[in-house]
Amino acid sequence: MPFISSLPDDAGVRHILTLNPAAGRALIEFHTAVLRADTQLTAKEKELIAAYVSGLNACQYCFGVHTETAKAYGVGESLIVALLDDIDSAPVDPKLKPILAYAKVLTLAPAKATQRHVDAIVAAGWTERDLHDAVLTVCLFNFMNRLLEGHGVKGSADLYVARGQALQEAGYAPLLSILQAAQVGQAGAK
Repeated sequence: MPFISSLPDDAGVRHILTLNPAAGRALIEFHTAVLRADTQLTAKEKELIAAYVSGLNACQYCFGVHTETAKAYGVGESLIVALLDDIDSAPVDPKLKPILAYAKVLTLAPAKATQRHVDAIVAAGWTERDLHDAVLTVCLFNFMNRLLEGHGVKGSADLYVARGQALQEAGYAPLLSILQAAQVGQAGAK
C-alpha cells in the first residue's frame, strides 16, 4: 500500500510521476537519454545494471521490473541472482565485471570509489563515455529505488512482467504520453 493516499493501491512509477508532471517528464527523458543511448554499453547491459543496483538496494519494484526487462533482452534471471551473491563467480562477461564491481561500490559505499575501479574498467576495454553511462545508470537507479521506496510502492509480479516487456519493446518514451494526459486532466480540473 503506497504511503500517499492519492496513489492507487496498484501504484507504479507512472502514478508517482504524475504528482509533478514537469519533473516526471524530465525524469523520463533522462531515462531515455541514459538507458537507450547508443554506446558500447548496450541497453541490455544497462538494464542488467539497473536490476543489479535495485537488487543491492532491495527495491522490490525496480528489481522486479528491471529483472523482467533484462530477461526480455535475453539476460537469465539466474545471472542477476548470481551477481547479487558474488560478482567474481557469476557467469557474466568478464569485460562487464569491473563495471558491476564499480556499480556495487557506488551503490553501497560511494565514498570508497577509487581510481583503481576506473582503471579496471578502462583496462577491460571500456571508454570514458561508457564509464560515464554506467555511472549515470547506477545513479539513476539509486534515485529510482529511493523514489519508489519513499512512496511505499512495491508493485506485483504481473506488473513487473508487463512493464519489463513494454520497456524492452518500446523504451521509456511512452510514459511521456501518460504524463501529458495527466497534465491535461489536471488543467481541466482547475
